[in-house]
Formats: sequence, structure tokens, C-alpha cells
Amino acid sequence: MEFKQLRSFVEVIHRGGFTQAGKTLHISQSAVSKQVAQLEQSLGTPLLERTGSQIRLTAAGEVVLQRAEAMLRLQGELLSELDDMQQLTRGELRLGLPLLAGDTLFAGLFAEYRRRYPKVTIQLLEGGSRTIEQAILNGELDVGGSLMPSDPAFAWQAFCDEPLDALLPMDHPLAENAQVRLEELADTPFLMYQRSFVLNDRLLQACQGVGFTPREVGRSGQADFLVALVAAGQGVVLLPSVVARGLVRPGVVRLTLKAPDYLRWDIAFIWREGAYLSKAAQAWLALLREFPVKRAVQ
Repeated sequence: MEFKQLRSFVEVIHRGGFTQAGKTLHISQSAVSKQVAQLEQSLGTPLLERTGSQIRLTAAGEVVLQRAEAMLRLQGELLSELDDMQQLTRGELRLGLPLLAGDTLFAGLFAEYRRRYPKVTIQLLEGGSRTIEQAILNGELDVGGSLMPSDPAFAWQAFCDEPLDALLPMDHPLAENAQVRLEELADTPFLMYQRSFVLNDRLLQACQGVGFTPREVGRSGQADFLVALVAAGQGVVLLPSVVARGLVRPGVVRLTLKAPDYLRWDIAFIWREGAYLSKAAQAWLALLREFPVKRAVQ
């Protein structure tokens, strides 16, 4: 049994077939099939049931998949530790960033990291908190930005804790106000985030807590697009202050939002509890401590 055989087997399951696994591994479909067959032969039991183009795990395959994923994760951690011996003259950082504030908060940090460690390769994934958390648990990311986790499976380092602002069309009846209470928006259509954003859950909980369910008119993970929809008169969007103040444009007003305390954008950088953090990941966390987020001016 070899690691390359385990990798091929795991990728066949994750990618849904031999051809797709071959593309991911940059080898031919026949090479993937051969490696999986060799793995089955060495273990003395079939791992996959093949019906036409469909594949399904056998009972033994379920066990092997679970153990193979763990073994490959340990292999990756071993290689990361060995890379550390090179003092970041080489290595890889697998980093997850929130979609909402990529340019506002992270473009400069990303550039500074690249300046300090030019030979460290960065694999970047952008998404909502659920996407980032799952990728970390799957071993696809070393560290990633997420709303503050409550799951003990994660360790974390706080990054920022921002209130939300309300961005409204210029002709909204409340546009002349300096601030707005959440319940005052009950009759205004809401622009929401993608379902992978935990912030959606907090927003829904807060609205229901003050007596209404928001009327959703659209979803996106791109803050600039959501603000463009506000400018077009489509509704209200609630954004972290540090993001909102940089996106105000003609036709849009930014109001301070008065809402329950838990309706905040409290981002932490998380990693799997007990997992080895490579020097590349530790260097990213150290950089974040050097450049804390400036508090939004209300």
C-alpha cells in the first residue's frame, strides 16, 4: 500500500470519478484506475462497486476512505514540518479569506506577506464561514478567516470585531437619518448573503428578535455588487462598518445600525484544534497581529 494509491482512491471519491481524479492529480485516467486496483489487491478486498459510469463505496471502502484521509492529512503535516527546516525559503500557505472584505482588509496584508516570504506559495480560497470551516476540517486549508467559531474543533486568533452599517438607497424614507434601528427596516426589502455565510443566520435571528422576518430580494457574496443593487433601489444591505464606509457611492447612504449586540462581524482566523501549524501559517498569524484593523468611525 502506497500513499499515491491512497491519494488516487480518495480523489476518485472526492471528485466523483476516475477521469476527474486524473485531472486533479495530473495523471491519466488509466493510471488512476491502476493505482486503485493495486490498492484493492494489496488490501485483499474490493473498495468500489462499479456500475457503468457510477461508482459506490463498499463497506470496506468506507473504512479505507476514512483512514486514508487521516493518513494523507498526517503526511501533509509531516511535509509541512520538514519545510519549516528551510526557514520559509520554501513552503506553502493554504489560506481561506472571507469574501466580504477581500480588497478592503486583506489585499495589503497579502502583498506584505508576499514581500516578506516571496518563495512561499499561497493557495487561496475565498468563501463564507461555512465554506472556510469545512475546508479546514477536510484538511484543504491551514488557516482561514471565519466568524468567531463556537465549535471546539477549531482553535482561533481574533482579528476584528465590527458593527454593521445599513446601506440604503438615497430616496429611502429613512435616508436623512444618522442612524436606524433594525425594526425600522421591517418594510424594506433585504439584500442577503450567500447561504455559506453564517452572518445570514445572525441577521435572520436579529430580525425575528425584533418582530419581523426580512423580505429577501437577492443574494450575493460580493459586497460591491450588493451595494450596486442598493444604488439601483433594490433594497437595504447590512455590511460591516469597515467594509461599508469604503463602498458608499452616489445614490447610497450609510447609516449607523442599532441592532442586538450579537449582530456583528467578529472575524477570527481559525485552524483545526490540535493540528500542526506550519511556519508559513504562523507567519501569517503573526502578520495579522502586527497590523490590527482600525475601528470603524461611526
